[in-house]
Amino acid sequence: MLLHLTIRNFAIIDALELEFESGLTALTGETGAGKSILLGALGLVLGDRADNDSIKQDADHAEIVAEFDTQNNETVSSWLVEQALNVDDECILRRRVSKDGRSRAYINGTPVNLNIIRELGEMLIDIHGQHEHQSLMKPVVQRQLLDDYANHANLIEAVSNAFVQLKLVEEQLQHLEQASSDRNNRLDLLRFQTQELDALALEENEYQTLNEKHARLAHAEKLTSTVQQSLEELYSGEDSNLYSDLSRTIASLQDIAEVDEKLNPVIDLLQEALVQIDEGVSQLRTYGDSLELNPTELENVEQRLQVILDLARKHRIEPETLTKLHQQLSEELNELDHADERLEELRAEYKTLQQTYSNTAKALSSSRNKAAKKLNRAISSAMQTLGMSGGQFVIEITQNDDDKRSAHGLDKIDFMVTANAGQACKALSRVASGGELARISLAIQMIIASQARIPTLIFDEVDSGVGGGIAEIVGQHLRTLGGNNQVVCITHLPQVASQAHHHMRVHKQSGKQQTSTCVDTLERQQRIEEIARMLSGVDITQQSLAHAEEMITRAEEH
Repeated sequence: MLLHLTIRNFAIIDALELEFESGLTALTGETGAGKSILLGALGLVLGDRADNDSIKQDADHAEIVAEFDTQNNETVSSWLVEQALNVDDECILRRRVSKDGRSRAYINGTPVNLNIIRELGEMLIDIHGQHEHQSLMKPVVQRQLLDDYANHANLIEAVSNAFVQLKLVEEQLQHLEQASSDRNNRLDLLRFQTQELDALALEENEYQTLNEKHARLAHAEKLTSTVQQSLEELYSGEDSNLYSDLSRTIASLQDIAEVDEKLNPVIDLLQEALVQIDEGVSQLRTYGDSLELNPTELENVEQRLQVILDLARKHRIEPETLTKLHQQLSEELNELDHADERLEELRAEYKTLQQTYSNTAKALSSSRNKAAKKLNRAISSAMQTLGMSGGQFVIEITQNDDDKRSAHGLDKIDFMVTANAGQACKALSRVASGGELARISLAIQMIIASQARIPTLIFDEVDSGVGGGIAEIVGQHLRTLGGNNQVVCITHLPQVASQAHHHMRVHKQSGKQQTSTCVDTLERQQRIEEIARMLSGVDITQQSLAHAEEMITRAEEH
């Protein structure tokens, strides 16, 4: 639901902040007051193309901010999480357009491209009466509306699951059939390659182990001499060694420690060092005993390493990955060796899955046709009350060929309509009159309001071309729709405005040097005066005021 809209430096708006509530909000004002400017600003923050001419003349940029409540909208909340744009259940869209042509869009403070903000905008607001954001024109939305009305989620899931399984087996089948065409050549190559790797018999991590062993063998002489020298200096040197020298030092300090006990901690530390030297000498001896000068072993290791490196170069991979390659080639060889058996299994499985998909798709199609008949009657009936006497709404469902199957079934769904008796139905997207299209959209929304996916609906002059009793019915429909959705209606008719739960008046305010658009939220008495103005024009009479109050009271009582 739209909570807050802030507009700065847009068209003739300096700064404007609007608070929106649930229910039906009427937006009224004289022609040219700026109602279309508000829609333009909202369209901009929802991802419409920016136009430098829309920036206020004396400003270098325009900025629009829209805040939404999405706590009860799982679709939007999940989408924000998937896009890593969720921030404490907030949904704030911001758009900034500069005179230099740059345009920036943000969702919850994070910069995004227009496609992203447009995708989110289409889940938040649906504008009827304009061709932008009109989701009813889209085939995918028409299908969703019908499916929601039919309430057959289990069938949709069954078709989707059957389609996924069918595609998976189809891809495996295509892979095997393609591979079988040049299978013999591939088999010969695989057998040769796996035989080479079998003969190598490379163990896991053997290359690393051989490198470490080679380093020890190649430097065995240096390692041995260094260890012997270290042992001499630490322990076994006849003239002098660290162990003997430290022992004498400790003995000397122990003699004088009888004079001053403060030396005892130092003696303790040196004795610990003596123990550490003794342990180090022991480990050095063990290490030295393990060293050996073995030229034959060194040569064997070098030959083994060279074979590994040569085979790795041949396959253009790192030596460490040879074991993984061996496994992959062996699995592919096994698969090709048994390809004929697997092909037969997959073909049988594919045939079964085709039948499963066909059966579930037919069941879904049957359910859609049944729901479409009920929806056709309901929407056609609603159209009669909205000034389209003789109008007819038809959902046309045709079957696609099997090669056009999808996760949504085989049905091609088109919303068809005629606004006048005797005229052939045309696709909803080809309805010429904006007012008729808006009222048809209203009729559809009224019937499917309980399944509506988009929480905020904006109707731009749905009363175009109607008046009197029909206008009042339009208003009543909008008020009813406002019970389940947030509805904003731009209207020139008092019969529609009087049905609103909330009322905003758009007007121009002229100064010495410029004119700006302002919006007032009206209290009850102000609403009466505004509707009276709409009834009688410039001169508001007591009769028009009384009539306006009666219209509002009657709407509140229903």
